[in-house]
Amino acid sequence: MTQMGHGQRRETANLGLGWLYYGITRIVKPATAVVIGSYRGFAPLMIGRALSDDGDGTVQFIDPALVDGFWREPAAVQAHFAKFGVTNIEHHCATTQQFVNQPGYRALGEIGVVFIDGYHSYEQAKFDFEAFAPLVTARGVIFFHDSIVVRASRIYGPDKSYEHRVRDLMDELKRDVRYQVFDVPYGDGLTMVRKQPTAETLFP
Repeated sequence: MTQMGHGQRRETANLGLGWLYYGITRIVKPATAVVIGSYRGFAPLMIGRALSDDGDGTVQFIDPALVDGFWREPAAVQAHFAKFGVTNIEHHCATTQQFVNQPGYRALGEIGVVFIDGYHSYEQAKFDFEAFAPLVTARGVIFFHDSIVVRASRIYGPDKSYEHRVRDLMDELKRDVRYQVFDVPYGDGLTMVRKQPTAETLFP
């Protein structure tokens, strides 16, 4: 998990950006969080632990297992998260396009935290954003990982190389007066997006 760009340091037990995922989730206190994509589950683990430490809440984790077969066997997925003491993650082996047509999507209700880290094209990041942004509460936060640098990726194999273009969507959202957008330039880059408040508002 330390190789996936979250700025962790194993030798000093430093969770890197994981502290931010955990801390923001504890502050927002959502009943439901959504994580799209994760190579070995670092982000859903951080968010799931934050929810369980706060007493309640579930993570809806969406990953179609296109990189390899790690997320394909439900029992193995549950065991993987359970060995870290996290049992409130519900995995959906699907793309976002598939998930939005399933009953689980229609049953989501309000969402407090969304973490987008799936296929990093502009088009897919925008689809993920538009699928969940309308469900995010006024106090909620949307995280985008790999969102600052345009670079080539071969994670799906040498014959399926493509460019990370999430930054293009971030540039677009920065021009949209409906949102506040904040870049965090550590690890492989993170951007936090929240709805622009209509007035000065403090949340308890």
